[in-house]
Amino acid sequence: MLLLLMNVIASQAQKWTREEYVDRYSDWAVDEMKRSGIPASITLAQGVLESDNGNSTLSTRGNNHFGIKCHGWKGKKIIHDDDAKNECFRKYKSARESYVDHTDFLMGSPRYSFLFELDQTDYRGWAKGLKKAGYATAPKYANLLIRIIEENELDRYDSGKRRPKDKDPSEPGLADIDDPTLGDVDDFEVEVGRRILVRNRINYIIVREADTYQSLNKELDLMPFELAKYNEIERDSKLVKGGVIYLQPKRGKASVEFRFHTVEEGETMYEISQMYGIKLKKLLQKNLMEPGEKPYPGDVIHLRKKKESVEQDDSMFPEETDEVPDTSGIG
Repeated sequence: MLLLLMNVIASQAQKWTREEYVDRYSDWAVDEMKRSGIPASITLAQGVLESDNGNSTLSTRGNNHFGIKCHGWKGKKIIHDDDAKNECFRKYKSARESYVDHTDFLMGSPRYSFLFELDQTDYRGWAKGLKKAGYATAPKYANLLIRIIEENELDRYDSGKRRPKDKDPSEPGLADIDDPTLGDVDDFEVEVGRRILVRNRINYIIVREADTYQSLNKELDLMPFELAKYNEIERDSKLVKGGVIYLQPKRGKASVEFRFHTVEEGETMYEISQMYGIKLKKLLQKNLMEPGEKPYPGDVIHLRKKKESVEQDDSMFPEETDEVPDTSGIG
């Protein structure tokens, strides 16, 4: 009994506090903000909430701090009960890899594109936008993030502030701050501060209000034909604020985690091709459609070869509860 009591006490003593979690991972959240524009406060708040300050089973056994499931994942996996029993989650080599993948997940998913129009200091807009985009179905998810940010003053990191360098990285709760296995994180920005995002392994930007085809060619130092060719548009096309413009050729199919798209009112096949970074001709071929043919609301559009497609899995965007801290399970 004494031994059991000692083990319980030791286990409790080893639990991370919120302050320790923020202190340990704030630098990485700032790194990810610089390469993507996602507020560091949002990344930290989601990490705090999803991982129970780094104490959850997924974070301790799988280095998974954001509850991302296995869809399209080719790395190691961890089985964990979430919305259902024995669900598959991504397992990372390090917590740093989890932070990088969280950024890539948001940048690579069409449903989150509109968030990158927001300022990186607008944590309230990001919190509400994540809820609106379906990151979590918990009714109070946005409020939970905002409360964590404001109670812990996490927005101070949105200016790029880092952890004080006079702390000893060997202190408990601060070990392994540096992760040489992943190398330096690139800062994907052009000289004028234009954020270059990545979807389906293609670089793209979000159109600003004053952007024109000609101004982007000049700003990005591209040949006159490139943007038209890559985006399948005319050179005199009017660009729409918030739209996606690819800086490289689109691909023949979507990334593996996106197999289907359910058409919403007013969507065109071209718009869907832009959402997922697929050449329009290839998308039409996959769905046995002719150029100019319009899809109907509710139609299921194949984004990859039909033989690669499987029944659409509702757990792609699973429900979450209001309980804190067990909110893992996105992806």
